[in-house]
Amino acid sequence: MQRRETSSRRGFLKSAAAASAAASAAAAVTVLSRNPETEAAVEALAAADGANDKVRIATIGMGIIGFEDTTCALKVPGVELVAAADLYAGRRERVKEVYGDHVDVCADYREILARKDVDAVLLCVPDHWHAAMSIEAMKAGKPVYCEKPMVQTLDEGPAVIAAQKETKSVFQVGSQFASSIVMDKLRDMIAAGAIGKVNVVEARYNRNSSLGAWQYTLPLDASPETVDWDRFLGHAPKRPFDATRFFRWRNYQDYGTAVAGDLFVHLLTGIHHATGAIGPNKVAAMGGLRYWDDGRDVYDVILSLLDYPKTEAHPEFTVSLQCDFEDGGGDATLFRFVGDEGVISTDLASLKLERVGISWPTPEQELKGYNSVKTFSQAQQDAIAEKLAREPRQAPPKTPYDGPMTFAPPPGYDPRFDHFVRFFTSIRKGDPVYEDAVFGFRAAAPALLCNTSLYESKLIGWDPEAMKVTS
Repeated sequence: MQRRETSSRRGFLKSAAAASAAASAAAAVTVLSRNPETEAAVEALAAADGANDKVRIATIGMGIIGFEDTTCALKVPGVELVAAADLYAGRRERVKEVYGDHVDVCADYREILARKDVDAVLLCVPDHWHAAMSIEAMKAGKPVYCEKPMVQTLDEGPAVIAAQKETKSVFQVGSQFASSIVMDKLRDMIAAGAIGKVNVVEARYNRNSSLGAWQYTLPLDASPETVDWDRFLGHAPKRPFDATRFFRWRNYQDYGTAVAGDLFVHLLTGIHHATGAIGPNKVAAMGGLRYWDDGRDVYDVILSLLDYPKTEAHPEFTVSLQCDFEDGGGDATLFRFVGDEGVISTDLASLKLERVGISWPTPEQELKGYNSVKTFSQAQQDAIAEKLAREPRQAPPKTPYDGPMTFAPPPGYDPRFDHFVRFFTSIRKGDPVYEDAVFGFRAAAPALLCNTSLYESKLIGWDPEAMKVTS
């Protein structure tokens, strides 16, 4: 992930502080963040918010996430919605009901890319359209906010990376865990040695509802007359019109990336952000369709193990990922970063550090406790006692986090808002892209490899530096 240089960041914060006239305009918005860096960016964006200096956006794909992203993006100062595209007539109608009659709507996304009044596009389309639309939009000169996962297949990744490099476009992947102040705090604590050396990361994203398992309600007027079915299919296999496939596309391999592509990519984004990792070198997964047998051809339970090799940024560690769509205990997202000196747990609504550390025996416990020493001859026991007195064990070094602690973001905090602030700051101020195509692919690829491992029942090797399968 590219980061802002300290010097440019200081300059940006200085200019933001000078924009006092805009502070009142930004006040209603900054309560959504309470992230000092993002608040400064919001104030700077508000200061530049003039009639001729707006970022005019268009959203392509007005499903659930399309409305979520658009509404959130419009909370950022200086952002205006001018157009939207969707293949279902009912959603085009809904866009005007929600955002106003002045917003133009269409079915063909190419009309959006051809418009000179569209400064940036949000891509909230099915996964099988992510790469093609991203590349086409960048070549059309549009900054792109592409929902995760960045690609549907591994072979699409290099092309998206190349397009961003060639066009020098602002291209940001929409996996907002990368912008969470909770993950920022976790990253800083790990770097400061709060849990010692990371050795295991456990993460889960469970659900226990039909809607959570993608059994979305179908509109009563769904038909070939209200849905542009052929345009939806794109390069996917040709089939007769099927409203279930259109409105519940995540349930089918032709259009989606299954549970791992949809949810593991969020977990991996957070893990990579917190540890500085760029990816595993081994991936294995198991699971199956255990409950939601509704005609879908993807699984609803998956558990994966990913091995991360040692790098300059982190020691080697193993990641355990889980997603269970029939978790009778309730839906939950949880991370546990385990080190040799402590554990940090977070559900993104709060964070907790516990420091117990590795247990080492006292000399008394080593000599007389549940240990093999008491089975040795007296001469050996005396010699070991003398050695322990002469060479006492060294305690681990102290850190700023020697005791337990908790952290929580302010009420109403939304990392998606911070993520959009960074996207529009890149467009308006030229800041480096926060979650660019390389970072996006390095999060998406291991998730997609979990699918391959499950479907093909094999361990897969991956080169995270070269971003290529090795076995």
